[in-house]
Amino acid sequence: MGLTEEEKRTLIDIAKTTIDCRIAGRSIPEFRVDTEALKEKRGAFVTLKKHGHLRGCIGYIDAKKPLYKTVEQMAVAAAFNDPRFPPLKRDELNHVTIEISVLSPLKEIKDINEIEVGVHGIYIVKGFHSGLLLPQVAREYKWDAMTFLEETCCKAGLHPGAWKDKDTAIYIFSADIINQH
Repeated sequence: MGLTEEEKRTLIDIAKTTIDCRIAGRSIPEFRVDTEALKEKRGAFVTLKKHGHLRGCIGYIDAKKPLYKTVEQMAVAAAFNDPRFPPLKRDELNHVTIEISVLSPLKEIKDINEIEVGVHGIYIVKGFHSGLLLPQVAREYKWDAMTFLEETCCKAGLHPGAWKDKDTAIYIFSADIINQH
């Protein structure tokens, strides 16, 4: 995906500024980006961690908007709209780090041996159920491919072995992971 260090810094700055403005009750500025990579339509997730623990994570799988706009919107969503957590508060700001995962397009697979743990994320769809886990999740928990598949099924609200069902679609993707320094 090849984002430059400057482009990565820009995305972190956009996410941080957006969250800061929202908490302070100020308008979010109109960000100007000058590189094609940041204007390209891409899927992305913004993850917030507080003292190393998940504090919010929301994203778009599909490339619907320019990357910088997706990051802006997902930063707000991760901070204030993740149903697993209360909205972020001002006193938490100094304890929260931002991680952005810029996604490659999804690729449907039929052979689970194509999954490279730590390289690929998994997206599972069965009927109205779907669940996604980012590549870094399997690394953090030291999961093997089977555990990663089972946990993605659970995230989708399915039984752990649902990935084996004929009507379950398994997609893989990679991500350019950007961490706040």
